[in-house]
Amino acid sequence: MTSKEFLPKFFSTYIWGNVLAGSILIILLSLGVRYGIDIYTHHGESIVVPNVIHKSFGEATKIMNRVGLTIQVTDTGYVKNLPPDCILEQSPAGEKRVKSTHVIYVTINSASPPTLPMPDLIDNSSLREAQARLSSMGFKVGEPEYIPGEKDWIYGIIVNGKHVQAGDRISTEAVVVLQVGDGTRSVSDPAMTNTSKGLEYEEEEVEEPIYEDEYEMVEVPVDENGNEITPNKPSSQDGPSTPKSQNALPPDPSSNKPTE
Repeated sequence: MTSKEFLPKFFSTYIWGNVLAGSILIILLSLGVRYGIDIYTHHGESIVVPNVIHKSFGEATKIMNRVGLTIQVTDTGYVKNLPPDCILEQSPAGEKRVKSTHVIYVTINSASPPTLPMPDLIDNSSLREAQARLSSMGFKVGEPEYIPGEKDWIYGIIVNGKHVQAGDRISTEAVVVLQVGDGTRSVSDPAMTNTSKGLEYEEEEVEEPIYEDEYEMVEVPVDENGNEITPNKPSSQDGPSTPKSQNALPPDPSSNKPTE
């Protein structure tokens, strides 16, 4: 293509008309994006968040609707002195400025106290360990109740006058009483045996002495000399008893000889 043919086509109305139309389209798109985002995000618009702490959830919802805000429950808590459905916390806090599309998250008061599962403490923990674990979980621990057993060892758990086991769900407002050994052994408890150096010994039974009254009285025959008569031993009445001969003593040389 020669320069004479190129110049007329370059300056033609068709080409420059397309360039102008494209430029206008780009400008319009840029302006639309710029102002459209501001409109969508409510740029420059802000609303003061009302303070709805300690108000009922229904009342708080009406207040938020009046100013164009949305309220949403995210969690529950428990305060004994406040009514149920009462607003305990809100985010963002009151008096802060937010856009009209912002959601206000609140925590409401539960109608009943929360419950927690009882951990495995019976015959598995000492007094100090049990108290520390229960307190860290949120339980209220009362004064321990001492019973015969190994010192400071957990033998039972009582809540509201009833024995509970591991896994039972207990209210965090209830007082937990631990039954703890006082270091003594119960004689009536067969499970309590004397231990020494890790060995167990059973208690030996002591036989009670037999008194004379418990003997059976039997009459025994005796002879005139008071000797007991037996079937194989003759009595003194059968004949005179022959005394046993005594060994003769040797004569004493110092004794006086008889005179003639």
